[in-house]
Amino acid sequence: MPPAAEYFIGTVEGELVCHVAVCPFFTAKAYRATRLVVMPEWQGAGVGTKFLKWICEYHKQGNGRCNKKLPTLFHTSHPQLIAYLKNSPDWVLKSQQMYGGNKVKSQRSIAKANILKDESIGKNATGYGGHFRAVQGFKYIGHNETIKMI
Repeated sequence: MPPAAEYFIGTVEGELVCHVAVCPFFTAKAYRATRLVVMPEWQGAGVGTKFLKWICEYHKQGNGRCNKKLPTLFHTSHPQLIAYLKNSPDWVLKSQQMYGGNKVKSQRSIAKANILKDESIGKNATGYGGHFRAVQGFKYIGHNETIKMI
């Protein structure tokens, strides 16, 4: 986690439910939310999306560590979260990578992991996956701003 980040936790009646970190990303004139985690028993209930929206609005209003009124960027590969963000008027899709970034490195690492697994060294070797999944980036604009087409 970046040392310049602010860390937020969400609780329900004292029970830890979710976490997110937000760090300045001033080269993009924004903040960047990372590491959204929702406890398994709370996933799918909408708690994480409400929490993320509150954190992003907090920063949009200039209440973050740097007191700058900036939007927040957020990247995810979670299919249900992507569907929610795509359909929310508070978010706009800004980027998408629909495949792994470094396939050669991924293939070498996975092959090496398979050799280690075959040698029965007792390790759970999985290798570098290279993110063979869709990663999509969103910008929080909030409900007060009109959505501009990309």
